[in-house]
Amino acid sequence: MGSREWVLRQGSAKEPIRCAIFISGSGSGMVAMIRYQQANPSCGHETSLVISDRPEAKGLDRATALGVESVCVPLPSEISDSNQKRAIHEKRILELLAESNIELVLLSGYMRLMSPSFVEQWAPYLINIHPSLLPAFPGAHAHRDVLMSGVHVSGCTVHHVDAGMDTGEILGQCRVPVFSDDDESSLAERVKIEEHRLYPTVIDYLVKQ
Repeated sequence: MGSREWVLRQGSAKEPIRCAIFISGSGSGMVAMIRYQQANPSCGHETSLVISDRPEAKGLDRATALGVESVCVPLPSEISDSNQKRAIHEKRILELLAESNIELVLLSGYMRLMSPSFVEQWAPYLINIHPSLLPAFPGAHAHRDVLMSGVHVSGCTVHHVDAGMDTGEILGQCRVPVFSDDDESSLAERVKIEEHRLYPTVIDYLVKQ
């Protein structure tokens, strides 16, 4: 579970665990998580900050509409060296997390791989949801890979983030059928329904251990 023991304090309605959600697109999973938290204050966790790497991400405005601070942290375009660009980008993110007293980072459709240095600083308090039954079909094109494989069952996985690609310890999974007439869009929509149920349930468990 990363470089530290799992010692997250127990969250409560009075003192919920402060979460940040990282997104890159529409933020449907982020919206589902925030709405769940707002409807269930006794769950013990709340979203205090939403961060995106993409200024065009529609999820930023959706987070603001739900009363949650949202910030875009783009990669610095004026820097040509990719390693330096990544380091500056993640340094700003780390500053924002510290300023908001974040205790748990939730990746939800965040399409950037975190650097080993970032993971080392945040593991095991860095969680991701992936749209397949890991360890099968990791990576950015899970639905395409599922359909190409011909399998009849897919699903979603919540897992700790480590230095690999979707290789961290699995925390929870949900199975979803794959139909013969599915395309990537239809499969994604069916998986998304279960993602929106699974992610809050796993976080509930983690903050009340």
